Amino acid sequence: MARRSIIPMFVPHLGCPNDCVFCDQKRISGSPSPVCGADVAHALEMAKTRGQQRVELAFYGGSFTAIDRGTQRELLSAAAPYRADGTVGAVRLSTRPDAIDEEILEFLKFWGVQTVELGAQSMNDCVLLASGRGHTAAETVRAAGLVKASGLNLILQMMTGLPVSSRETDVQTARDIIALRPDGVRIYPTVIVKNTALETMWRAGLYREHTVEAAVAVCADILPMFQKANIPVIRLGLNPTEELSHGGAVGGAYHPALGELVRSEVLRRRAEALLREVPVGSSVALGVEPKAVSAMIGQHRRNITSLCASLGLAALSVHPVEGVGDEIIIVDVKG
Repeated sequence: MARRSIIPMFVPHLGCPNDCVFCDQKRISGSPSPVCGADVAHALEMAKTRGQQRVELAFYGGSFTAIDRGTQRELLSAAAPYRADGTVGAVRLSTRPDAIDEEILEFLKFWGVQTVELGAQSMNDCVLLASGRGHTAAETVRAAGLVKASGLNLILQMMTGLPVSSRETDVQTARDIIALRPDGVRIYPTVIVKNTALETMWRAGLYREHTVEAAVAVCADILPMFQKANIPVIRLGLNPTEELSHGGAVGGAYHPALGELVRSEVLRRRAEALLREVPVGSSVALGVEPKAVSAMIGQHRRNITSLCASLGLAALSVHPVEGVGDEIIIVDVKG
């Protein structure tokens, strides 16, 4: 799917029939109250004034298709004049797997929706139950099939580190999501948000924190799986907000550059496999695409330090090499 300029509209918790243990949509989205049709029209009028064309209107948070139908119509119809004049090129929304059926999808298509994001979160029923999701993995499979059959784009969201989950169940969730052939995926390692049920569980010793380190490790398992399947990972980690960064996130895998940490770990693992046959004590120069140099080196040169220590290298440097794609190459070895 081609990238467009996105006009985000937040509908925090609107339509959700229950409270997931990890959820405080107001803190996660940074928006304290849901939008109305007038808000949508105002945002799109501003985009039009700026000369923006073919923007994507995106309704985030909540469960859009579980909102009362009148409110759905109010929000979507506010965009209709701007779809007609070319300001809006696409509409996307997020919802729950158990709030999708054929009739809903026809309604969404009528109002110009092109992409539906489903919060699968896990494909393990024990994890879903412990997390208070209120739906099953089978409902995700059913809903994903309906979205794809309708001709709409399908994005699936998954989380790592949920209650009773493990590295193995998270990796299996990735496999199960790949089998559904979505057009993209978002991966959200679990963050402990202030004043949620998960915070209470954590402080009571009933939930083991999903640390940044643990999230990087499991996401470095998962990311190459989606890449191999040609399924774009369009988000890795929660979007940083002022609320989360200043006390809203009390624990868990919250980091403003989590995606970069994961991609760096993926490269470190691949480099380690490549360098295993290099003699101990060697000085090695690696080559990667220019845009990957920083990730290959790692934050605070973490990958360089780790690889030299684990492989007994005297020195390791990373150089930009055009045209190598996703490959890591050995440019030079000196004994």
